[in-house]
Amino acid sequence: MKLFLKYHGLTILWALFVFTMCAVDLGDAGKSPMFFPGFDKLTHTGFFFTLVVLFCNGLIRQQKPRRFSYKQIVLVTIVAIFFGGLIEILQLTIFTWRSAEWDDLFADTLGTCMGMFAILVTLGATGYGKK
Repeated sequence: MKLFLKYHGLTILWALFVFTMCAVDLGDAGKSPMFFPGFDKLTHTGFFFTLVVLFCNGLIRQQKPRRFSYKQIVLVTIVAIFFGGLIEILQLTIFTWRSAEWDDLFADTLGTCMGMFAILVTLGATGYGKK
């Protein structure tokens, strides 16, 4: 467990932060002039981009030699999209002060794909990718 937390501790903390931010009642803060239309979707995309990058970083650092297989790519993508779907289901059923939207799940998926693309490009450039 200690070894798992060594590599995935930041990912777990970030996932808890994302979960908290998606569950908290913002009240009238969302209607502030600081927020532009679509700010919520941009936030979802950024949250999941960061989640995927941290998750992949933990997986890569955990392995010797450092590599990243197609199976891990699919696993990270499915886990991240499932987490986004779970948040939306909880917003629909439990956190009723928040609205569950398909657009949010799409933004989560977009952030997941962007994060995975960034990881794959970086791995390809550094030579850590599967050959």
